[in-house]
Amino acid sequence: MTRPRILALADECNPDWPSLPIVTWKYARELARLADVTLVTQVRNRPNIERAGHDFPVHYIDTEWIAGPIHRLALRLRGGEEVAWSTSMILNYLPYLAFERQVWRAFRSRIGEFDIVHRLSPMSPTLPSFIAHKLRRVPFVLGPLNGNLDWPAAFVAEQAREREGARRLRDLYKAMPYARSTYDRAAAVLTGFAHTRADLTRVPGDRIVMFPEVGYDPAIFHDHGTAPAGQRGPGLHFLFAGRLVPYKLPELALRAFAASPVLRQHRLTVIGDGPEMPRLKALVAEHGLADCVTLAGRQSQAQVAAAMRAADVFVFPSIRELGAGVVVEAMASGLASLVTDYGAPGALCAAGRGVTVPLAPFDTLTDGFRAAMEQMVADRAALAGIGRSARDHAQAEYPWAVKGARTLAVYEAILAGAPVAPLGYDLPS
Repeated sequence: MTRPRILALADECNPDWPSLPIVTWKYARELARLADVTLVTQVRNRPNIERAGHDFPVHYIDTEWIAGPIHRLALRLRGGEEVAWSTSMILNYLPYLAFERQVWRAFRSRIGEFDIVHRLSPMSPTLPSFIAHKLRRVPFVLGPLNGNLDWPAAFVAEQAREREGARRLRDLYKAMPYARSTYDRAAAVLTGFAHTRADLTRVPGDRIVMFPEVGYDPAIFHDHGTAPAGQRGPGLHFLFAGRLVPYKLPELALRAFAASPVLRQHRLTVIGDGPEMPRLKALVAEHGLADCVTLAGRQSQAQVAAAMRAADVFVFPSIRELGAGVVVEAMASGLASLVTDYGAPGALCAAGRGVTVPLAPFDTLTDGFRAAMEQMVADRAALAGIGRSARDHAQAEYPWAVKGARTLAVYEAILAGAPVAPLGYDLPS
């Protein structure tokens, strides 16, 4: 079969910006190796994309006349970029529709040159597609999508610190213009995890492809030249890496160390920065943890990868994690991950690929993590098997090359009129 011609829409796509933008960039770049991709993105991404270089066409859309003022308003309402994510999504509705309207104006006379239109980002199910409403003969693919993970009722304090009161308005998106046509017209909807699948009630099961957005680069995240987990140093080395925001519960691991004379004999490194850093510094001082806890601050991707190869256990108690790409990176590095059994981390670490602690109120959850960490100290030999299982799963399922090949299979199935649902990932429901 000849290479399919793909018009890829990616408002958020940037090789130098963390989280969604860099994930979308890596995904688009991999797809361009396998298909004839024309990438359409917002002009704010141009400097970094051109500096990184590309060997496929990139078209830039300038919506700064609306995106710029809305972004500045969002920053004021949110108090920065770290919290109030729902507020950001609500305010992004009009700028994103403006983006796709301008894409349509630029490409409607050429739309027949493409076999498929694929919207890569935004990944939120709450932001509809204007172009899906316009397409008639060219199939439309949406996703990967990820969202719709409820706040656990026991964590209202963390929800308040996250300034997530606007989330109560979330389901109104289903009544907004273009929401219905977005899903009714999609030939395939790539869907991250069970929490997102439950939100897509309009989409028949035969058009849902279970497909987490997370992926990793094996050249960066690997366990080459390192000992198995549990054997990487004289003591056990625990690692947390992520933004220091309330829902990730970075303080939980510190409180587990503070309450355990056993754990205090080992090490915990916390990589990341954010609004929770003052709380963590206060905990270290209050409980005298300076000898066993290191707050390393923000680090580069290469530094995080090196820290993962030096650690034994990845501790990630986040209670509202949609995709958990950092867990996949830890798995690829051969770590034994210890996570809360809720959302993406629980799904990724199922079937012996990690250790999960049942979701519970903060104090109970902390006790569960402390007990699990103490058990790891007592049975370090078991960590090697968990780390191997995690690494093998990550290597088989989540390198960008694998994800690109799976997406190509979806394209080929659509163009051949074949079923797409069986091409997805086998994830726990």
